[in-house]
This record gives sequence, C-alpha cells and structure tokens, in this order.
Amino acid sequence: MPLVAAVALGDSTALALSLLGLGALLASSALWFTVVKSTGGLYLIYLGVRLLRHGVASAEIAAAAAPGSRWRLFANTWLVTALNPKGIVFFVAFLPQFITPGANVTRQLWILAVTFVLMAIVNATLYTVFAAAAQRLLSSPRAQRGFNLAGSSLLCIAGIWALLARRPA
Repeated sequence: MPLVAAVALGDSTALALSLLGLGALLASSALWFTVVKSTGGLYLIYLGVRLLRHGVASAEIAAAAAPGSRWRLFANTWLVTALNPKGIVFFVAFLPQFITPGANVTRQLWILAVTFVLMAIVNATLYTVFAAAAQRLLSSPRAQRGFNLAGSSLLCIAGIWALLARRPA
C-alpha cells in the first residue's frame, strides 16, 4: 500500500508541476527536456542494475521488510512517477482538451486532476491485489531470480527508452 500512495503522490506532483508551467517548459525547451529525461532515464537504469545485483532474497526476508526499506521504496516510486518528463508533458497536452472555454478553468483542472489520480490509485491497487495473490507463486528462489531478471531488464529498457526519447514537436 505504500507504493499505491507513492504513485498517487507522484502523479499529483507531476500534475502540479505541469500546471505550474514545467510541462510547457519541457515541451518548449530542448535543454530542460533533455536534462529531466536524462536524469530519469539514468535513475531507471540505476534501479534496474541495483535490482539485478540484489540477487535472490528469501521469501521470509522479503515479507519482513524493514520500515527504512519501505520508505526507500516509497521514495523511489514517488521519484520515478513524479519526474517522468513524458508524464508531465502528457498532462500539458491531455488536460486542455477537456477544458470548456468560458467555464471556470481552475475548477475543471481540479476535477480532471482528481479523476486522474483516483484512476491511478485504482490501477496501482489492482496491481497490489494481483501481487498479493501471486506472492506464493513468486516466493521460490527460482521465481525470484526470474522476477529480478525481468524487472531489472524492464527498468533498464525503460531507462534507455527515456534516454532516447525526443521532445514532442
């Protein structure tokens, strides 16, 4: 559940940054888009390499995670979600399409933002429920090794993809 909260907070942060003008800055400035995407891409690659090097932890250790590691996981999830430059630019491109001219823009943006964050919470919660149901299947050392390999590969691929991303035209 801390990750669900981190996703909600990360999406809320990205929305706030977009509404405060960072999305427009990223969409119009090649330099700042490159800085943010490079930082995010390198961070994803770092997380992927760290997961790969982590190896296989026993199921008992994973179940009794220390509070400090939960906060670190929360912070990592929040950072990845909040500082995704494509997400920030997405909000700048997405939200205005649903604004009715002449109506209260602030109210409309709040409704859209809250709706998006609530949908993100539902999505992350469904992933959490699925993960809890699959926990028994994934607790063997072989499954954990495969999960770490797949997860680290996907994080590294996402990082490389972010590094290769181009600013929207």
